Amino acid sequence: MAIMIGLMTVVGSASASTVTYPKSIVHKDGALAYEHMDYLANEIGSRVAGTDNEKLAEQYIYEQFERIGYETEIQEFSYGEGSDSSNVIAYKPGKSSEQIIVGAHYDSVSAGKGVDDNASGVGVMLESAEVLKHIKTPYDVVFIAFGAEEEGLQGSKAYVEQMTQAEIDSTVGMINLDSLAAGDHMYVYGNAGEDGFIRDQTLNIAEKKKLDVQTNPGLSPDYPAGTTGDWSDHAPFKAAGIAYGYLEATNWEIGDLDGYHQTVEHGDIWHTENDNLEFLEQEYPGRVQEHLSTFSTILTDLLKFMNKTSTAK
Repeated sequence: MAIMIGLMTVVGSASASTVTYPKSIVHKDGALAYEHMDYLANEIGSRVAGTDNEKLAEQYIYEQFERIGYETEIQEFSYGEGSDSSNVIAYKPGKSSEQIIVGAHYDSVSAGKGVDDNASGVGVMLESAEVLKHIKTPYDVVFIAFGAEEEGLQGSKAYVEQMTQAEIDSTVGMINLDSLAAGDHMYVYGNAGEDGFIRDQTLNIAEKKKLDVQTNPGLSPDYPAGTTGDWSDHAPFKAAGIAYGYLEATNWEIGDLDGYHQTVEHGDIWHTENDNLEFLEQEYPGRVQEHLSTFSTILTDLLKFMNKTSTAK
């Protein structure tokens, strides 16, 4: 069934109940991302598409973008047989009329609390949005929290379906953040060939800042080196001809060599009861903090230096 889309612009200042965080943590890489992740996973819990908890997560993300000071909208859409969800969209003006889209889905499955998949990605997106608020980026940035990803990428499909050809043509690329906390290794993927410039710039930033980020080594012929499968919110943008970069933590050297098995010790974390913060902190002390710090640094620098061949130290 075709996705039905409606755009609701929510006007006004953040509500009195908006959650706030100490200003002192804003520039400690990963610290604010951790707080957002913790709130989504532990204060709200699992966020199955179409449930009250998904709506609570939508409201939280909307209020955080608005608190930071961005123009923010809620894009409602329907899919399947009468199911409803929404995307939360925040706009950051840049130095040119071209734009970068940054996306992370906020829904989860019912198992676990969706810490890794994908409160971690939303947390990193919200942190970078706050850090960059007063920094002029080379391009406009559109931050999108996608709903109903776990139901077949419904939020990203809905967003791409409403893009005009002019908007597609003016989009330099899309950066997808999905499952950043649990996996053994930190990765970035992108298109094959020259269209993989977001991946290549990410690896450049990681090398200069001595961050432990790599790319898919290409051990499986089904997934050539540097690329990945079309199973997350980058896929609809890729299908529309938009270059993508995709940040993820997993392990491409175990299991079926397809990146689905995240850890040597416990296999998959996503979509299991182990996708909760208590388990991750107990089994992998320090990993979550390291990953959020690294990915927040990477995303922030990507948005600052996407049009550069070198990056600041």
